[in-house]
Amino acid sequence: MSTLQRILYVEDEPDIQAVAKLALEMVGGLTVKTCSSGEAAVREAEAFAPDMVLLDVMMPGMDGPATLKALRALPMLAAVPVAFMTAKVQPAEIEHFKSLGARGVIAKPFDPMALAGKVRAIWEGWQDE
Repeated sequence: MSTLQRILYVEDEPDIQAVAKLALEMVGGLTVKTCSSGEAAVREAEAFAPDMVLLDVMMPGMDGPATLKALRALPMLAAVPVAFMTAKVQPAEIEHFKSLGARGVIAKPFDPMALAGKVRAIWEGWQDE
C-alpha cells in the first residue's frame, strides 16, 4: 500500500485554497500543489504527479466534472483517485459525483483541523478496493 503524500488541489477561491493548503500541509503533513482553474490543473498535473486530486465542483471555465474528465484522459492520471470538495452534498448529488468517477465528496465549508483526516479516509478506502 503506497502512502498518500502529494495532493493536487484545484480551487478557484483564493481564501478557501489557502486554508485548505495550510490544513493539509500543517495538520496533515502532505505536499500540496494548488491550481486556480481546471485548465491549470490539466496543464500541470502530470509534472506534479499527485497521489490524489481534490477538485472544487463549481469553477468558472472548466468546472470540476469537466476537469475530472480531462485529467482521466492523461495517461499518468487515469487511475489517480479524485475527490470533489463542494457545498452540494445531497445524497443524489454525491451519487452523481461518484458516477463521474470521484472516490468521495468532502463538504464545504470544511473543518480545517479535520480535512486531512477526511482526505486520508477517502484515500484509504480507495486503497482497499
